[in-house]
Amino acid sequence: MDQALASSRPASLRLAVFDVDGTLIDSQNSIVAAMGHAWESHGLVPPGRETALRMVGLPLADVIAGLAPDETPERWESLRTSYSAEWSRMRDTGRLSEPLFPGALAVLDDLERDGWLLGVATGKSRKGLDKALEAHALGHRFVTLQTSDVSAGKPHPEMLVKAMAATGAAAAATAMIGDTTYDIQMARNAGTYAVGVAWGYHKVNELWAAGAHAVIDDFADLPRTLVALIEGGTP
Repeated sequence: MDQALASSRPASLRLAVFDVDGTLIDSQNSIVAAMGHAWESHGLVPPGRETALRMVGLPLADVIAGLAPDETPERWESLRTSYSAEWSRMRDTGRLSEPLFPGALAVLDDLERDGWLLGVATGKSRKGLDKALEAHALGHRFVTLQTSDVSAGKPHPEMLVKAMAATGAAAAATAMIGDTTYDIQMARNAGTYAVGVAWGYHKVNELWAAGAHAVIDDFADLPRTLVALIEGGTP
């Protein structure tokens, strides 16, 4: 969306920005499998499942470095390449598992019907995001797509700041919905509302401790939660 279009939006517009992995899409099995393949192909013991999933949401380069802190930058790049190549092979051979979480599609329908603008802010690359949205025919749903390969990664606020600038939404009318403390911290850093989801990769108590304004247990609770926050006051 260009700046002219953004500036033409009414002041009352509301923007809901979603994380992808762990929030909209359940990609955990594929992430762990691709990570295991990458580590084993370099003669390394793969990180444990919980350890690996806790890093999801950060840019891939940061994930690799965080999971292999004793390796060299050159080795990190090799691991990143191996992970990405395995992810592509899994997709090409039909082994990639990225189902939508229950209720996700219905909630996107409800929010669109109620006049919300929808966006994405993710640690995925733009190529990876496009593929994931294409798999579920979701690309047309979102008016702004923010990825960490062209912006600072979470918890830096840049992706949310860009999403608001692209749509013309004010921080007080914007909410970030995500499953990790990185999502919550990014929202707080950007001055928007932060809504955690209980079905992702970080625990509910961690989301609250990171500063979540709300945490939902079911996708169906999201529309009324967002309205209550937006109508309740300043983030």
